[in-house]
Amino acid sequence: MKKIAFLILPLLLLMSCYDAEHNCKDFKTGKFKFEYEVNGVKKTTFFVRNDSLEIETFDGKTDTASVRWLNDCEYVLRKLHPKNMAEEKPIGMKILTTSKNSYTFEFGMVGDDAKQRGTVTKISDN
Repeated sequence: MKKIAFLILPLLLLMSCYDAEHNCKDFKTGKFKFEYEVNGVKKTTFFVRNDSLEIETFDGKTDTASVRWLNDCEYVLRKLHPKNMAEEKPIGMKILTTSKNSYTFEFGMVGDDAKQRGTVTKISDN
């Protein structure tokens, strides 16, 4: 039994040291695609982001939001031309993990505990 514990302990220590990849700086700017489902229908949003603006196109409509980076992996979006009270609320975005050309993120209204997750694919650096 001691031999098993002796072998398992180093494995557990190595696993606890694993940290998800966080190359968030690679995703601060560029062209991106976000795919998701709404009522069983696949939807796609395209957006371009620079250090301070994000321009989003969805269903033929374009909208612009300011981007305020809190740190390399977290930022807040605020629509520049909200059409109603709900659109006036800022959205908190947090990049959780990254890979070569995509990142997984969590988002929700600032101050609201309800969060959703999604994955964004980087299309280009421009």
